[in-house]
Amino acid sequence: MSTSDAVPVSLAEIARIAGVGRAAVSNWRRRHDSFPTRIGGTDVSPQFSLAEVEQWLRANGKLDTIGGRELLWPRFEALGSRDESGLAIAEAARRMRAPRARTSHARLTPEAAELAAEAARLGRKEGARATFEFLLQRWLETHVRQLSTTPPPLATLMARIALAARAGGGDGDLTVLDPACGTGHLAAAAVQEGARPGLVVRASERDPALAALASARLAFVADEHAVRTETVTADALRADPFPGVRADIALCNPPFNERDWGYEELATDQRWAHGLPPRTEPELAWVQHLLAHLEPGGAAVVVLPPAVASRKAGRRIRGSLLRTGALRAVVALPPGSAQPHSVSLQLWVLRAAADGPGALPPGQDALLVDATRFARTGAREPGPHWEALQTHVLAALEALDRADAELPDGAVRVPLIELLDDEVDVTPGRHTAASTEPSGRELVAAWKDLGTLLADLGRRAERLAELGFDADRPPATAGVGDLVKAGALSLRAGQQPSEATGAPAGATVPFLTVADLLTDGTPGGLVAASSASAIAEEGDVVVAGVVRAFKAWVHEGPPTALGPQLYALRVDPAKLDAHFLAGCLRSPANGRQAGTHASSSSRVDIRRLQVLQLPLPEQAAYAEVFRTLRTFETHLTEAGGTGRGLVSDVTDLLAAGGLTASSVAGRNPDPCRGVGDRPPMGSGRVVSGVRHADG
Repeated sequence: MSTSDAVPVSLAEIARIAGVGRAAVSNWRRRHDSFPTRIGGTDVSPQFSLAEVEQWLRANGKLDTIGGRELLWPRFEALGSRDESGLAIAEAARRMRAPRARTSHARLTPEAAELAAEAARLGRKEGARATFEFLLQRWLETHVRQLSTTPPPLATLMARIALAARAGGGDGDLTVLDPACGTGHLAAAAVQEGARPGLVVRASERDPALAALASARLAFVADEHAVRTETVTADALRADPFPGVRADIALCNPPFNERDWGYEELATDQRWAHGLPPRTEPELAWVQHLLAHLEPGGAAVVVLPPAVASRKAGRRIRGSLLRTGALRAVVALPPGSAQPHSVSLQLWVLRAAADGPGALPPGQDALLVDATRFARTGAREPGPHWEALQTHVLAALEALDRADAELPDGAVRVPLIELLDDEVDVTPGRHTAASTEPSGRELVAAWKDLGTLLADLGRRAERLAELGFDADRPPATAGVGDLVKAGALSLRAGQQPSEATGAPAGATVPFLTVADLLTDGTPGGLVAASSASAIAEEGDVVVAGVVRAFKAWVHEGPPTALGPQLYALRVDPAKLDAHFLAGCLRSPANGRQAGTHASSSSRVDIRRLQVLQLPLPEQAAYAEVFRTLRTFETHLTEAGGTGRGLVSDVTDLLAAGGLTASSVAGRNPDPCRGVGDRPPMGSGRVVSGVRHADG
């Protein structure tokens, strides 16, 4: 306990330790005189002693269900140094796997070594890999501005692409290479997707702390899948740690825009089969490094910034990669797929020339895939619809060696003669735009769909317009908190699951967050059902308790885990109608009176939301109208999106000169011409936005 006496923790960290919201901790601080006093920070962001907080939580029964990991992390963070805390976590992982180990990493201080030993003991008690992944994730979150990692869904996609693109693949021995492995996300994904007897993973990383963490992660992966792994600390470009090694697949997310990559000392390196990379093109050095390590027919997938596809300095090397068939495909990813999140990064799919009698000749075209449309726009942290993105990209890459295969929208096979011009620009968006224009038949179908939606909206609007309201009838309401006490419903709050990296263990369920609601409402990931604090079943009412995304609805579909600030309400059907409850709760006025209003990110106090007190028969009548309103809103949104898409598509076609004379010949002028537009001076008058002739 002595080593943690001076460890400071914030209110947010106390909330994590206790497994509650920050508001609950603030409430404890106000109500309990015995709550620890502040030892630092400010009035707005106070800090407390970890030892005193732990003692108070245990004395007040707040730690009954919380493991020791949450208490352990602040002490790692208190080590201060990024490298020391990272090496301590790696050392803890090594001791978890080898309990008799006594020596520590030479760079660890006695305090860090003691903490690593304590973490190892906890890991052997609560689960070694789960404890390591927990500490690693917290370390990555703390140092997110200093590190660039490959998100697990992107790592999985890259591994699947490489396995599919490899010529003559099978279930035999497999060697995987990652020369800039970071903390091992890509190498771990390769094992997960390609696990088999005889699998060997070789990885290198120049940062000692990252290399140690990658080694620890891959050691756990090797134990689980019975494969061999080797991780070394080395700068793969300057001092290749695996000379002569040939890999069946290679994955890489290299550092971007590094001018000091070894241009002078590597000028005569034999890896530059396609030309010496210019000083300003370090990414093309990594591309050739990967190709130099591939077996004949082997495949590599590398993450690159979009400028590499078009910069003038790299056109000669790009041309050579295309002519030799080494560059087989380029995929433009949606912004938010990986750091930097504001950029649409690219995946380059490389393949070494195959040999032998059955080898395929070099391709005469390249596959370009524009997948940027799978972005999740509107969220604070934008990112793609991973499942749809993976399906789309893998479907496109199935056509890599099949000239007769049908390509999905946004993918095009471009002949080399069109790419090998003065620019050698392989940016997918510059070649796929023309191929994605809708056909005349598709436009007609879209207009018909829009007409159907508008007609349905008109019918529902007429029905809703007939509703009558008695303004003099005083409403009797009850708060959600009162209904919980009365047994009319139960309330469960969502939380961030404990596991945040790697593949979830056991049965999984979709995981819904507030960020998902700010886009299209589709869950953005999967979590283990056992790690979820609140799972919405079909018929439950789900409420988003944050001002910027406040809404309530009756859940339909498979069980779904809820993230922070989402709540699941399960009604007693003998007392409450679920659709009636959802309709009452999602009233904007209801949300305003229960919100804190401090900012758009402020919370809504779910227990203060009001519900009309009505007998079940009357609830059913209200529920029917609420459902009609909900459907009206859904169709209105859908019609708006369809209409905007049609306007965009038709504008593109018109601007390209695609209008035929027969489509306008003999037609009367648009009877709505002028609606919403300002007429020329003196040509008429405008009443309520509609142009009328002067009379």
